[in-house]
Parts: sequence; structure tokens; C-alpha cells
Amino acid sequence: MHHDPTDPAEPRPVLRETALGTARLMPDLDCPGGWLLTVDGTPQSYVDLTDPRHLEFEYTHRLGHLADTVAPAGAPLTALHLGGGALTLPRYLAATRPGSRQRVAEADGPLVDLVAEVLPWTGQGIEVTVADAREVLAAAEPGGFDLVVADVFRGSRTPGHLTSAEFVRLAAAALRPDGVYAANLADGAPLDFARAQAATVRAVFPHTCLLAEPAVLRGRRFGNLLLVGSARELPADELTRRLAGDPFPARLVDGPELRRLVGTARPVTDADARPSPVPPAGAFSIG
Repeated sequence: MHHDPTDPAEPRPVLRETALGTARLMPDLDCPGGWLLTVDGTPQSYVDLTDPRHLEFEYTHRLGHLADTVAPAGAPLTALHLGGGALTLPRYLAATRPGSRQRVAEADGPLVDLVAEVLPWTGQGIEVTVADAREVLAAAEPGGFDLVVADVFRGSRTPGHLTSAEFVRLAAAALRPDGVYAANLADGAPLDFARAQAATVRAVFPHTCLLAEPAVLRGRRFGNLLLVGSARELPADELTRRLAGDPFPARLVDGPELRRLVGTARPVTDADARPSPVPPAGAFSIG
């Protein structure tokens, strides 16, 4: 008898070898409809099929706040998501901004197949392409997107070719004049990678800010940082207010404070790009 892993009566973990590692989809026993995706033990996505507005991971809260504030509430957006996972943010945007047109680039084809099978997204205006994120970005229609989100991890590291000024310029070219670019990265003390990434985004976009928990900004803990860039002024006050209300409040760093954080860090080029640092053991493990 064929077992449906999403059967609410008895959801079970699903394990599959994919192009980039061992993927595991695990039902959240405390939340009917909730699923956690891990690849090689690193949490990648959390999806709530019963409520796509439910954002479990803290960094996805921040992406949600950004998505909520870049355009009037409910207005549809055209969005390009680099890195797919289980499509948490695309599902969120489809729910909060009906009629949005969204494209997702995910390099791991078998992972896309697994997510489509267990956590389908049909009928939501989300198109998934199995391809390298940078290749999709380079081929994207100029000025076609309101929002470009880079959230690509090979295991627990961002590939080097997605960290350079050349890459960020491709993102800028794909955006409408008032569009917004956001990149999720991970770093710890002494924040050399994050500083260089902030310098890189600042070199391309006139308006840049960084969103992160104070402990991560102070180098006390390895964690996620969200870098945001735009040709237009960003909704810093509204973002700051929303970030302060989160279970793990984050800070928004921009202007002179961001300049101080960047310090002497130089923008990254293709010639010197490196993957993000290896997280310390246990940094992103799940209990």
C-alpha cells in the first residue's frame, strides 16, 4: 500500500539522497502541517502547510519583515529566490501577497523533486528552475523583479561565486529601479566574512543595511545576518520596530554604524571570492 508521508494521521520522516547530500524531511509532532528540511544534518527550511505565514527560523522572520515592508500590504510582487530549500519564503509571499509571480533557482534537482512530492506548491504562482543561482541571475530579464533574495547554502556554507561584487551587480541589474536585494549569510567572530559582504553590497547599492541579533553582531555567537541593498531608501524605522518585536530581537545597522562595522574590509571580487566560513560544531544543529 502506498504511504502518503503527509497523511496527518501518521506523518513520517522522509529520507533521500539528493545531488548535494542526504535530505531529511521530518514532521513537526508539535505542529500539524509543520515540516523541517535538513541536508546532511543542517536545518535548511521549515514549512507549515496549514499556515504558510508561520515562519519558524529567526532569519526567515527577518526576511518576512522585509517582504512585508518593501511594498504596500497585500500588493503582489515579482520575486526571484536564489536557493529554494522547501520554499518557505515563496509560500509566505504567495499567502501574504496573492498574485505574486515568483521564480526559484535551486541547484539540487532531486531535492526539488522530494519537496514537490511531500510538500507540493502547485497553484501558487511559484516556478522552480533546477539550475545554478548565478546562471539564473545572469540570464534574468533586466529590471524584471521587485525582490531578489539570495539564500544559498551548500550544506552550511554559501558558495564563493555567490559572494562577489560581480554577483551582486547581476542582482542589481535584475531589479526594478526601486527593487530590493537581500542576502542571508552566516558568520561568527571576528565577522570578517560579514564585513566583506557588507562592503560588497555597499559598493553596488546606495542604500544598505544589515539585520542581525546583537550577540551575532558582537561576535559572541555564530549565526545568520541579513544584508539588504537597494537604489532607494529602505524602510529602516518600520523594519527596526518589527525586528524589536521578534522572540529573538534583531538590530538594524546602517549609515555610520554600518561604515564602522565594515571598517577596512574591501568588496569581494570573483578573483578573491571564498565560501562562507565553516560553522563551529553544533552552531546549526537541531536538538
